[in-house]
Amino acid sequence: MNSAARIEAFLEMMSAERGAAENTLSSYRHDLEDASQEISGGLAGAGAADIRSYLDDIAERGFAPTSQARKLSAIRQFFKFLYAEGLRGDDPTGTLDSPKKGRPLPKTMSEAETGRLIDRAAQEATNAALNDGDGLAALRLHALVEVLYATGLRVSELVGLPVTVALRDDRFFMVRGKGDKERMVPLSAKARAAMRAWLAVRATVPAFADSPFLFPAASDSGHLSRQVFARDLKGLAARAGITAAKISPHVLRHAFASHLLQNGADLRAVQQLLGHSDISTTQIYTHVLEERLVRLVNDHHPLAD
Repeated sequence: MNSAARIEAFLEMMSAERGAAENTLSSYRHDLEDASQEISGGLAGAGAADIRSYLDDIAERGFAPTSQARKLSAIRQFFKFLYAEGLRGDDPTGTLDSPKKGRPLPKTMSEAETGRLIDRAAQEATNAALNDGDGLAALRLHALVEVLYATGLRVSELVGLPVTVALRDDRFFMVRGKGDKERMVPLSAKARAAMRAWLAVRATVPAFADSPFLFPAASDSGHLSRQVFARDLKGLAARAGITAAKISPHVLRHAFASHLLQNGADLRAVQQLLGHSDISTTQIYTHVLEERLVRLVNDHHPLAD
């Protein structure tokens, strides 16, 4: 069995036994195939020195430490699989050190910027002519932005929402996230109103009638793609006078978390809302808590200047 066949067997196992998402499988495939092409003789037969040389090479090519670590993680998983299946008698990644990586602060937006973005989306939705494609897109984008900022959903969770979320019109709903885990997320009154407006115009499009998705599209998945939403969001940001380069669906998710913490939310509550399985992931926001504590002391301590 050559390297390509073993990579396919590994991906099949990740899908069938571990329920890996399509995006995860695609990422593994890209990383493993890249390594296999760069390593003489392919990845499956590589030794520790070959893999170390490959990692040195991608570092020299300018890959960020986070990308290097992700690639090494994929390679480790691959060799664990080969060892467990008896396809190799050793694991050459056992002696390799992970690349040193810092914990960069996530990009985020101020409350004022977020307000401008959402106000612009609401204005465009209000002014939309409902009988054309631009009107549909404006109402859809307003609903997407309001729901994302109200819930902090991952973009894949947002674009794949079932239409039943809007039909129920509840203040909370359950979402199925990473690892097939369910969590409860809140919906603000503004988000529910934006969803109702979108639902009304969605009902006028015959092609959407039988779709189970809140945001249907003529795509392989049947719903709006992450890439289309990201593109539309950047366009909205530019029209709102915000630098498009600093805006993405993930940035708006970070804004949701940061603004909650700035206004007194508990870190563990934010962990649950974001769907982080480990509190250490949520601790990238501790800088927000530290700023809040400094402000609290400065505002209320009797000896503060």
